[in-house]
Amino acid sequence: MLTLTGLPDTALKRASAEGAEAAFKYFVLGGFASAFFLYGVALVFGATGSTNIDAIAASLSKDMVLGGSSAMLLAGIALLLVGFGFKVSLVPFHTWTADVYQGAPTPITALMGSVGKTAAFVALLRVFSDALSSRSDDWRPVVVVLAILTLVVGSVLAVVQTDVKRMLAYSSISHAGFILVGLVATGHSASADAGLGISGTLSYLFIYSILVIGTLGIVTIVAGKGDNETSLNAFKGLGKSNPVLAMGMTVLLLAQAGVPLTSGFVAKFGIIRAAVSTESYALAVVAMLAAVIAAFLYLRIMVSMWLSEGAASRDIATTISVKASIALCVGATLVLGFFPSLLLQFTNQL
Repeated sequence: MLTLTGLPDTALKRASAEGAEAAFKYFVLGGFASAFFLYGVALVFGATGSTNIDAIAASLSKDMVLGGSSAMLLAGIALLLVGFGFKVSLVPFHTWTADVYQGAPTPITALMGSVGKTAAFVALLRVFSDALSSRSDDWRPVVVVLAILTLVVGSVLAVVQTDVKRMLAYSSISHAGFILVGLVATGHSASADAGLGISGTLSYLFIYSILVIGTLGIVTIVAGKGDNETSLNAFKGLGKSNPVLAMGMTVLLLAQAGVPLTSGFVAKFGIIRAAVSTESYALAVVAMLAAVIAAFLYLRIMVSMWLSEGAASRDIATTISVKASIALCVGATLVLGFFPSLLLQFTNQL
């Protein structure tokens, strides 16, 4: 489940020390995370006698774990959290994220930030909400702490960056915190509204993937050949030189900020609603404050595009496929913002 397959792609970036450092950091930290994860799987197997999700859930629900096996299970859960925490960039396992996002080619960054992170979060949700649901009282307090740290650290560090890819890297950490809030809601198995956590998390993952692909697609265009122009200065004057591209970026950034009538608002509302419904009020407040802080990040990029003078009058070349991908992402963002029932009806059935 946790692999180092991202290493070659991470190292593809422009034969630079930056790309090599990012690849090496991902390789070393990913190796440690995979080891923690495998040790966690082994301990859970030792405590329950199975690695099958349904069998683990059945074993724990029947209180078959006794004495030392219970301690073994708790240790296994802790190690699983470490392994998953690296893969989805939870604080304090996030140190690789900004360097790898910046060092990898932007299309690879989009792949890692959408498909890779979504797959890891779905696996995390399956393991903790299905296999380990009966032990939610053990893992939920830890996840609450991780969610708060991830929300606050990701939002604050994103605001102070000057490179757009690093901004989006720390923004992705903050988004991971929102998804953890949904996981906490699923952990309230005694609550009738625990299912809101699952539907809210799945909706958030789907919408976030669309926003990441669209946003980094525009970053790819602005960065140009060689993928070198990713600083905030590269976006100055984009609203004048290429207003269509700037408008698309604005829509995607507003959605990530959670502005109403965008898909991002639907995603954040679903997560916060799940937290409030399961009486996780403090977590909901922290999530809303983190969203406000992160809004300054997206505002910086929009101000640079529309209100700053720069050298963005240069010709920006792109392909039809990239334009079509961005158009689809922007269109999906607006459609899901105006008609959220299209997505919510589907996720509520899962």
